[in-house]
Amino acid sequence: MTPRLATPSAVAGMTMVTVGSMTANVASYLLALLASRLLGPAGYSEFASLLAAQLVLAVPALALQTVVAREVVLGGSDDALRRLGTRCAAIVAVIAALLVVPVAAVLDTGVGATGAALLTAPMLVLLATEQGLLQGRGRFGELSVVLAAAGLAKVVPAVVVLALGGGPGAALAAAAIGTGTVAVGARVVAGRGAAAPSGERVAERGHRPLAGVGVAAVLRASQVQLALIALSSVDLLLTRVVLDEAQAGQYALGAVATKAAFWLPAAVGVVLYPRMANPADSARAVRSALGVLVGLGAVAVVGAALVAPLAPLLAGQDYAPVQGLLWAFALAGACLAVLQGALLSAIARERTRIALVAWVGLAVEVGLILGFVSSIRQLITVAVVTAALTAAVVSVAALRSAD
Repeated sequence: MTPRLATPSAVAGMTMVTVGSMTANVASYLLALLASRLLGPAGYSEFASLLAAQLVLAVPALALQTVVAREVVLGGSDDALRRLGTRCAAIVAVIAALLVVPVAAVLDTGVGATGAALLTAPMLVLLATEQGLLQGRGRFGELSVVLAAAGLAKVVPAVVVLALGGGPGAALAAAAIGTGTVAVGARVVAGRGAAAPSGERVAERGHRPLAGVGVAAVLRASQVQLALIALSSVDLLLTRVVLDEAQAGQYALGAVATKAAFWLPAAVGVVLYPRMANPADSARAVRSALGVLVGLGAVAVVGAALVAPLAPLLAGQDYAPVQGLLWAFALAGACLAVLQGALLSAIARERTRIALVAWVGLAVEVGLILGFVSSIRQLITVAVVTAALTAAVVSVAALRSAD
């Protein structure tokens, strides 16, 4: 039976956001394939590890977008929310600069390449502010364009640099420049029609004061997003610790299936999130989101199993060892997508303590990987089991809380 919230407007919004995010994700997957061929297993292992580190540092951007979208729904001022975004970007820039050398040492990567990877994080924060404004107003068509542009602007310059013989550091620097350019363009897009009413807004009697809604609110949302991103990245980050270089590169390619199953259903949470933040629709929105995510996850796992024979053809015979495990990589991503939906509902209703379950799951996964893993099969098994159990517990808690 179709969920009540699968209205024509919701379906249209999901379709538009899916097109935008899919454009960005397809570009990212092509980048992964090209980088794996041009850099080889060892070089691609460094490249993939730095992308994973970049994703972790970009957590404030993901959190900021959810906070901005929620406050727009509740009547927050656009100007005040942009000032909040600027403060967060400045904080992230300082943290990124301080972390360059330690991250390079931990991941065994070049300092220049690491700096180029982390440079993107504050730009993503500024971009997230504008995306949150568009999301909160329900302007999903324009949000779709921004998502697609952000993905392409990050990937195309990196591909060009790699094709010209550049290494991971040069490619990541080009991606950072592209991201900054799109952040400027998104500010222009979001500024148009800023006063237009949105059907998702529940505070139509004036702007909601931002007292208590500042960096602290972003930090609370950040720890939720950080738990999710850490769970989705920890196996990839630790490949260079528990596997040799060749196996780490092979695992990194298999993880492309995990990313696909994780990110492709993102439109569900993006479109239903404003309704999760609306007290009148919150419970139904949570049930609808989780139901749709489970269904899409099943499709992703079956799809990965069907296309597995093509993996060596696309990426080269060096990556044949992960061919039979692509379905497992997709299953890990599908479980993480369900977990993301449940955690988004916690941010929307400002009940972020539920993230404690995800942190426990992360600690268990790290312990198992460092203590027992020595092969690709063992590593993906730990990732799947941890993601599945964590998603189940958090989803049940989210549903009970919503009801």
